[in-house]
Amino acid sequence: MKTNLTIVFCVFFIAAKIAAQTTTLQGKVTNLEDIEGIHVLNNNSRNNSVTDAFGNFSIRAKVSDTLVFSSVHYLPQKVEVTQAIVESGIVVVTLEKLVNQLDEVFLGSNLSGDLTKDTEGIKVERPINFFDLGIPGFQGEPEEKIPTVLGQTIGPTHVDFEALYKHLSGYYKKLKIKRKWEAQNNTVARILYAFDEDFLEEAYEIPKDRTYDFILFCIETTSLQKDFNNENNGIVQDIFKEQAPIYVSRLQTETTKRE
Repeated sequence: MKTNLTIVFCVFFIAAKIAAQTTTLQGKVTNLEDIEGIHVLNNNSRNNSVTDAFGNFSIRAKVSDTLVFSSVHYLPQKVEVTQAIVESGIVVVTLEKLVNQLDEVFLGSNLSGDLTKDTEGIKVERPINFFDLGIPGFQGEPEEKIPTVLGQTIGPTHVDFEALYKHLSGYYKKLKIKRKWEAQNNTVARILYAFDEDFLEEAYEIPKDRTYDFILFCIETTSLQKDFNNENNGIVQDIFKEQAPIYVSRLQTETTKRE
């Protein structure tokens, strides 16, 4: 009996050790266009990579790590590193194109060439909304509400079993994390649009392939997200100036450990 327990313990120990091992994954983004310069971030270890002209990249990762793919041309995507991916050493990803689609416009045949005259004859029909009435309102799809456990999920006279299950299963916890990540990624994209890679490299010595990770580091350790959303650009640059030496020092330490 003791021998059997020892064998079982050894098996679990070896399996856990294998799962904890970090390996270099070879990856490829399979989209046909705009595949160069896509940022690949290991959200657990903060290792970072960028795709080449053929969509290829390599990155250090282990089982259960999460790889985050981001680019101005594609929607952000997360990929969890599974045991199968680690064993094969290959990760292949197809990203969803980010499309800003305009409403379809039909041009009539009786055009005179006079823009002012032609636009006057266009009939536009649209429903009345809250802006027409001069009242505030919400645009977009409403988010799923996350009810509190006490009061909304479990009350003195009722129990919302569906909400209770979602709390117990961890669904709401994952939803909160997803929303936080999406908000952070949106902020990073807007900051990179306002302060591009050349500026961050020249002003703060942040390598171009690390700008995404640097901004995310600042968001997680400072009030950058709030200050940028409030258009406090002076404070934003003060945060960059203060955090850049810390971040660069961490990069140098990581490089030394690898060598």
